Amino acid sequence: MKDFIGIVKDKVSLSKLALIAKPNTLSLHLAVLRTTSHTPSSPPNDHHLATLLSLGDSSRATASILIHSLMNRLHRTTDSYVALKCLFTIHHIIKRGPFILKDQLSAFPAGGGRNNLNLSGFRDGSSATTWVLSAWVRWYARYLETVIFTSKNLGFVICSSPSQFEDSISSYMNHDLIRDFESLVSLIEEICKAPDNLLVERDRLLHVITDMLMNDYLSTVNEILLRLSEFKERVSLLSFNDSVELVSSLDRLLSCKEKLSHLFSIRKTSVETLWELIEELNNKIGMVNLQKLGKRPSGSESARFDDRAVRTSDSMKFSSGRLNLNWSNV
Repeated sequence: MKDFIGIVKDKVSLSKLALIAKPNTLSLHLAVLRTTSHTPSSPPNDHHLATLLSLGDSSRATASILIHSLMNRLHRTTDSYVALKCLFTIHHIIKRGPFILKDQLSAFPAGGGRNNLNLSGFRDGSSATTWVLSAWVRWYARYLETVIFTSKNLGFVICSSPSQFEDSISSYMNHDLIRDFESLVSLIEEICKAPDNLLVERDRLLHVITDMLMNDYLSTVNEILLRLSEFKERVSLLSFNDSVELVSSLDRLLSCKEKLSHLFSIRKTSVETLWELIEELNNKIGMVNLQKLGKRPSGSESARFDDRAVRTSDSMKFSSGRLNLNWSNV
């Protein structure tokens, strides 16, 4: 019955669109509707996604109409599956879309405009399943906000392509590296807030969303490893305050390990290297700081330093001046 009702709703939407849409924009609105149908548990069709991304690469005006239509669809629906498909489509745009389409996404308008990914009040109480899916909608929107915000800090779209600054990272100032690292840790922490339930195993839409998240996680791990390797080379050059801030962020990342292993049952060399490097870097920072203080390292001394570092765990927000991405308002 729900499938039938969904089909009827999609037919009505298509008919209404044919009557009110301007001829030159009809194909754009149709692309959004076809990508975000009411069909429960069925992820967006690959062909429909490819069509939408292709249409968004023609001009800035076209990209703006597509994003505006997608955001209207997201905020007007009360159906959890439609909302998840809208967010999944946005995720695809962030990862694989042309720059001109990415540029129209605006989760943090500079001029104080609307936050298009604020879905904190979303609730679909039509069934027990959709009530659980509503939690996924609220979290998924927050996660995509974090991806966009992290991308602004780094100066390139995270999870979309390899780091554009790998060759020049040795020239970064310490505070730039710490800022980048803290942003990446915040992204990992947001991944760990994903709702924990058994629906993922039997819901195709949640399954493909989780696959996208796993790829994001592995991309983020690579970015973190790049920065931790640089920290390892310059531990002795860090100020005491910088080292305390770094250890605090390392501890935050380490606290995500159990949840990450539960979310993604994968064994990757990069992931194993990450946890080993965190432990090695923690120990090295402790030793260097004790030497700077003119003390011999001992178990009790090291423990007291670690305790001081762990207590300094307030997260920070930074803005990047390295590359100003123009995420303009839709």
